[in-house]
Amino acid sequence: MLSAESTGNGTIVDDLFARFGAGLFVVQPTVDNTPTLWVAAGELLEVLSFLKPHYPMLYDLFGIDERQREHRSGLPAADFAVVYHLLSLKPVAEIRIKVSVIEPEGEVPTAIGIWPNANWYEREAWDMFGIRFSGHPNLRRILLPPTWEGHALRKEHPARATEMEPFSLSEERQEYEQEALRFRPEECGMETASADTEYMFLNLGPNHPSVHGVFRIALQLDGEVVVDAVPDIGYHHRGAEKMGERQTWHSYIPYTDRIDYLGGVMNNLAYLQAVETLAGIEVPPRAKVIRIMLAELFRISSHLVFYGTFAQDLGQMSPVFYMFADRERLFGIVEAITGARMHPAWFRIGGVWQDLPEGWDKMVREFIDFMPARLDDYDKMAMQNSILKQRCVGIGSYSAQEAIDWGITGPSLRATGVDFDLRRDRPYGGYDQFEFEVPTANNGDCYDRAVVRVEEIRQSLRIIRQCLDNMPEGLYKSEHKLTTPPPQEATLHDIETLIHHFLSVSWGPVMPAGEASSLIEATKGINSYHLVSDGGTTSYRTRIRTPSFPALQQIPLISRGLMIPDLIAILASIDFVMADVDR
Repeated sequence: MLSAESTGNGTIVDDLFARFGAGLFVVQPTVDNTPTLWVAAGELLEVLSFLKPHYPMLYDLFGIDERQREHRSGLPAADFAVVYHLLSLKPVAEIRIKVSVIEPEGEVPTAIGIWPNANWYEREAWDMFGIRFSGHPNLRRILLPPTWEGHALRKEHPARATEMEPFSLSEERQEYEQEALRFRPEECGMETASADTEYMFLNLGPNHPSVHGVFRIALQLDGEVVVDAVPDIGYHHRGAEKMGERQTWHSYIPYTDRIDYLGGVMNNLAYLQAVETLAGIEVPPRAKVIRIMLAELFRISSHLVFYGTFAQDLGQMSPVFYMFADRERLFGIVEAITGARMHPAWFRIGGVWQDLPEGWDKMVREFIDFMPARLDDYDKMAMQNSILKQRCVGIGSYSAQEAIDWGITGPSLRATGVDFDLRRDRPYGGYDQFEFEVPTANNGDCYDRAVVRVEEIRQSLRIIRQCLDNMPEGLYKSEHKLTTPPPQEATLHDIETLIHHFLSVSWGPVMPAGEASSLIEATKGINSYHLVSDGGTTSYRTRIRTPSFPALQQIPLISRGLMIPDLIAILASIDFVMADVDR
């Protein structure tokens, strides 16, 4: 395969110009230096097809409302933009292709024929912005209810309940809403019968314990065999991206904790690295190592929840109690350092809230010394259990190519044999200073997805031990003028810093105009924030790309022809969180 960055003697942009002509593109400079090119809708599919061998993954696809954006000099006229964020794994490289949409007639051709995971992303762009994708087989709402009026991420749509009429529900409206929720198999592409059988339809969820949150799957069954499965999401949608447009850069930090709510500060890290890129802030070495230590503690916490509930969904009761006890012990460390447990919102623009407390090292060392033996016990209890193996080995498998086509990242991708981890292959936030292995497996089935996550716990312990043994001295927060808030102790010495602190927290810092993304290896795969600043105290556009969203889209592919208990094993092995899906 040709390199993503270079084909022949030139860059991929040079090759695009040579193939299609430079006049076809408008190059947009970005703060993160990711190649970003605008192209007309008529040439989009040909350009994407040319890029796919070099950037095999459609990492993200989203819309931007361009109508109120002031700092867009040199860019094509656009009411809306559709952004295609493509990713190469070896070497790690990214490119963005943008398409302009002019209302009322503008539309974009569907990219499903190139990447199957474009399906849900295009539905989301239509749901949130009203952007039409010609040729899409099922362009209907995905996150908002079918009766929702308007498109929530358009600038004219209200962001607060106080901007809307008080809620009321008449009998007529209630009947209308109920009728809109009626399940119609034909709308999902399902037939009610074949030549020799009549199918049964079953709702799994949205309140079934095995769906790990409010998530529904409409199953088409021939007896107990799954003929088709249609995932139905959106029950947990809270408008996290819309909130990003109304909160200051600083005050939005706690909202990020609630995305992958098992990932804790790791959500802060993806967001803040994008903000720091916009601001040009260099985080001090001590703050980087503190961030990594907390992020890896939360990786362990998240994987312990996965490990216990995975075994529980397959019929084992004991492991989840032991693993949650270990998680409580870990939360004791997190609380001692940050003052909170699951959602500490402790990272700040430029570093962390405060320095490590006295005695942190003793607590951390005791935990990392204690855990390896516990993991050995869990391996005998769960992973070597013959019934668990029978339920998982060979079930819900997919190939490395299928994983890439569907945008699968993280442990679920590495379970197919793809040796790829952003922490090692494109280090961010100081990970280049650490030694660790990247666990992989080969079969891409339920069992291997668990194997990879279990081994990642051991590697996280290894990283934390290096943080403990090599914690740098120095600042825990940058002294850059856009660091928010300024270091706490500085506010007590002079009135100017106190005023700056007050303005930064109440109004928020003003970020330079521009666009930047930050990708991190989160607990469930790659998580990223794409931020658009228009030179103000709030984000113009906040795009959150989560690993759970494409993972659920793949469920029909890996469950057809299996039985309902197999589907439960598949759901358990995916390790998804519905807040991570719906945002």
